[in-house]
Amino acid sequence: MTWSSLQVEERADRLLVQLNRPEAKNAIDRQMVEELHQVCAELEQTPRIALIIGAGGNFAAGADIAQLRDRRREDALAGINSGIFDRIRRLPMPVIGLLDGYVLGGGAELAYACDFRIGTPEVRIGNPEPGLGILAAAGASWRLAELVGEPIAKEILLAGRVLKADAAQQLHLLNDVVAPDALIDAGNALADRIAGQGALAIRLSKAVFHAPREAHPFIDDLAQAVLFETEEKHDRMTAFLERKNRSNP
Repeated sequence: MTWSSLQVEERADRLLVQLNRPEAKNAIDRQMVEELHQVCAELEQTPRIALIIGAGGNFAAGADIAQLRDRRREDALAGINSGIFDRIRRLPMPVIGLLDGYVLGGGAELAYACDFRIGTPEVRIGNPEPGLGILAAAGASWRLAELVGEPIAKEILLAGRVLKADAAQQLHLLNDVVAPDALIDAGNALADRIAGQGALAIRLSKAVFHAPREAHPFIDDLAQAVLFETEEKHDRMTAFLERKNRSNP
């Protein structure tokens, strides 16, 4: 594929996706949204772990305001940004956000859609949309409360609070904070841990985790029934028992 707003590095078990508009602090424009849809199509067809990072010392400073200013009612109803962030959230394998610098507006909502978030001390996370006369309509207005709780979410969404890295980590919005030059290594280390698990077990665990409350416990039992019939389950349990027997002669 030819990329203009992204850079994509493929490996057998993961994709490293870089938002690549550093001159605009990686502001999310229509071209980037279209290219993210192409990435999602690839990851849906061939499920792999995804790592998303921004170029130039920022994750994403928001949506492209020049484009956003000209959008009208029909654009809002089309769900341009909410659609891609929801699609990223629903990817079959985990998504790791590697955050640095500005993580604002649509950039924050993209980060909220990730399963994991690792940041640097320079991270600044917030949703300044009401200051521009709009709301955070691409996931933050409901997803953020699930992540940090209602009081903090309202501070961010209604009072313009911007979280620094230490506060974001204390609120468990960031899984870890590392130096900027260690960000990709930290992301790959987490991806390695995920890749070491059973791939189908991870896919079904993520699906069950995000299933609506009323779907439980049936969906848990159904997913487990699928896994109980796999060769990987048998092989992994056999290897576990063999290791246990060797350590306890």
